Amino acid sequence: MDARSVNARAGGEAESRADRKNRTRQALLDTTLDLVSERSFGSISLREVARGAGIVPTAFYRHFASMEDLGVTLVEDSMRVLRRTLREGRRDLAARQALPTAKSSLDILLRHVHDNEPAFRFLIREQHGGLAEIRRAIDTELRLFAKELAIDLSRLPDLAEWSADDLELAAELIVTIMLTAVADILDGEHRGRGAESAIIDRTQRQLVIVFLGMAQWEPSADR
Repeated sequence: MDARSVNARAGGEAESRADRKNRTRQALLDTTLDLVSERSFGSISLREVARGAGIVPTAFYRHFASMEDLGVTLVEDSMRVLRRTLREGRRDLAARQALPTAKSSLDILLRHVHDNEPAFRFLIREQHGGLAEIRRAIDTELRLFAKELAIDLSRLPDLAEWSADDLELAAELIVTIMLTAVADILDGEHRGRGAESAIIDRTQRQLVIVFLGMAQWEPSADR
C-alpha cells in the first residue's frame, strides 16, 4: 500500500469518526428535546439523556462539558429556527418596503412553530423557569433577535427617521406578542383548532394595533 492510499484511508477513518461524533452529539440534543416536551430541563438527568442517545454516561463529556452546556447549545440551535422565521419575514419586508400585515407575520411564524414544535416548546418552557444559565441564554438570544428585527425595520422608508431606541422598542413589542402567541398556541393544543383560531385572531388584532401605532408615531430627538 503506497503513501497516498494510507493517507486516504486515514482521512476516511478520521472523517468517519467525525461523522459518528456529530451523529452522537445530535442524538443527545434530539433526546433532550424529546424529554423536555413534557418536563422542565432541570428535571432531566444526564443518565437519561445518555441512555436515549445510546451511549454510556461517561461518554456524554466527549460532547458537552455539562448538562448546562448542552442546554445552552439547545437554546442556540432552537433560536436558529426563530432566525429562519426572521429571514423569511425579512424577504417579506424587502418586497413590501412597508410594514408587514399582521396576517403575513402570523402566517410565517405559525408555519415555523408547527414545523419545529419541540424547539419552540423548549424555548417557551425554559424562558421564565428552570436553570438560570438557560434563562440567561434565552434572554440574550431574544435580545439579539429583537436587535436584528430593529435593523430590518430601520430600512423601511416610513421608519427612516426613527431612533435606534424607538426601533428596538417596537421590535421588542413585536417579539413579545409573537412569543406570547406561540406559548398560548402550544398550551392550548389540547383544546383544538377553535382555541388556536381565537389565539390567532387576538394576536392579529394586537399586531394591527402596534403597526397602526408605528405608522402614526412621530420620532423626536427629545424622547
